[in-house]
Amino acid sequence: MNEIKNRSEISSEYKWDLSSIYRDMTEFNNDIKKAQELIEELPKYKDTMLKSGKNLYSTTTKILETSRVIEKLYTFAHLTYNEDITVSSSIELLDKIENLNLKFSQATSFYDSMLLSIDYDKIEDMYKEYPKLKDYERYFKNSFRYKKYMLDEKEEKLLADLGKAFADNETIFNNLTDSDIDFGTIKDEDGNTVTLTNTNFSKLIRSKDRRVRKEAFTTLYGVYKRFKTTLASCLEGKVKMSSTIEKIRGYKSSLMAAMYSDELDESVYNTLIESVSEGLEPLFKYYRLKQKILRLDEMHIYDTYANIIESYNKKYTFKEAKELIKKVLSVFGDEYLSYVDKAFNEHWIDVMPNKGKTGGAFSGGGYDTNPFILTNFQGEFGDVSTLIHELGHSMHSYYTRKNNPYIYGNYSIVVAEVASTVNELLLAKYVIKNSSSIEEKLYVLDKLMELFKGTIYRQTMYEEFEKFLYENIENEKTLTADVLCDKFYELNKKYFGKDIVIDDEIRYEWGRMPHLYYDFYMYKYATGLSSACHIVNSILNKENHAVENYLEFLKQGSRMAPNDELKITGVDLTKKEVAESAIKMFSEFVDEFEKTYDEYMRSSGGVNE
Repeated sequence: MNEIKNRSEISSEYKWDLSSIYRDMTEFNNDIKKAQELIEELPKYKDTMLKSGKNLYSTTTKILETSRVIEKLYTFAHLTYNEDITVSSSIELLDKIENLNLKFSQATSFYDSMLLSIDYDKIEDMYKEYPKLKDYERYFKNSFRYKKYMLDEKEEKLLADLGKAFADNETIFNNLTDSDIDFGTIKDEDGNTVTLTNTNFSKLIRSKDRRVRKEAFTTLYGVYKRFKTTLASCLEGKVKMSSTIEKIRGYKSSLMAAMYSDELDESVYNTLIESVSEGLEPLFKYYRLKQKILRLDEMHIYDTYANIIESYNKKYTFKEAKELIKKVLSVFGDEYLSYVDKAFNEHWIDVMPNKGKTGGAFSGGGYDTNPFILTNFQGEFGDVSTLIHELGHSMHSYYTRKNNPYIYGNYSIVVAEVASTVNELLLAKYVIKNSSSIEEKLYVLDKLMELFKGTIYRQTMYEEFEKFLYENIENEKTLTADVLCDKFYELNKKYFGKDIVIDDEIRYEWGRMPHLYYDFYMYKYATGLSSACHIVNSILNKENHAVENYLEFLKQGSRMAPNDELKITGVDLTKKEVAESAIKMFSEFVDEFEKTYDEYMRSSGGVNE
């Protein structure tokens, strides 16, 4: 393995160029001064903002102007920090901007409550009085959606204070699972003693050595079993708090509140669960195929995580990755490719790992900056896939900012993973179709099947469990540890099927899931992948205007509700056909893997019984 270099040793061709944000620290510091001056001005708008349409326009515009400056400052500080998180000056810089942002939040705390203190009819009168105010119409309408669920000022403050007091449930959960619980040790594949953690569990459970998989599984969940009562109390407390607050506000359920926030109907959530529940057979077939390839007499839950294809040794240079990505993305036409070229040629991408650099990958930027990309590219196919995934995010951001004013220059979290996953699927399908290596095809298909298993099926199972939690509390039932364990075990039986041994330890998996503290968040992973499948099918099948419609979707920003944006591409999250398209694609991958694997075994003289 190559030794990780210091950042100073990395060639500039593999580094992002942040001078496009600020040429030097003088420019940066000038913007800090500008932001501070703007923040000091903001409180004076409080008493006049509603006196006229012009005043409301001026107040809103000034707040947005301040926000833009701070966003640009934060983007620079955040990206600089992630280059090497050990550099103290970068840490101090980021802290400085975060403190500045806190002062901005405090200075603008009056805005929403003042705005919603009047009826929307008054805003409509202001449009007539000052037509430029209609530039913010979508924003105002979306804000006023919440008015019927808002309380008076004193009650809002009381709820906020109570929310802070009862937020300890998540804190206790995090402290317990991240710091206080000792999961013990196990022996790895080489017989070395390793300390088991939540982090390395995900690697150990995929081990080719069945003993390691089983030991990691039984040890980790055995520990969670010991803490089930405390963890159940934390989760019940969180659910009770959220449910109570939403009930006080007037929502008929916590699910309704969460979906209302996402500008979606509850039917989206319920349709996903119903569609996936009806489409479990391809998943069961996948497990049977995996059992056959692993040559196991019986398949346990800890076996379902094992890699079928351990690795594929093809290496890509960054240049080769770039050329492959451009071939794949040529389906979107010349304009899109010209923006991809900008990403490569104008140094949007920080490519290689270096000492102190943040791990993983992300796309990040602001309205007035390029949509930069951080990766830790080391030449594996997975690195190519990660790069094209992040380029999907960056292209979405670029189109959004290019075609919208600042106030609408971002997109909803509901659609945030669509463009990135579209790119990822297009790459995988391209390689499967064009690769001359049967091993490479199998490797890519294996990764795809794991993606669909984890994103479509497991995330939906978790959301079915979360719905059960809230419905129990809303029906004044108690969430004891046994109730949680029994329901979670029941759902695992449903989603793994009769061919898998449902190990008792899986009862306690809910105890390690932080997303259960996020109020109906996980469904977005499944709907994002489902939407991407539907879009990819329409593009590759060359349906009329499929590419044009997709590019139009990328331009929308927050000008409309997420599902209305998706409808431009032919996706309607209220329809079962969207999740069904993902299930169908998964089924096709399973069939293709089985056929290709049989061919591989015959050609290599292996035995596949």
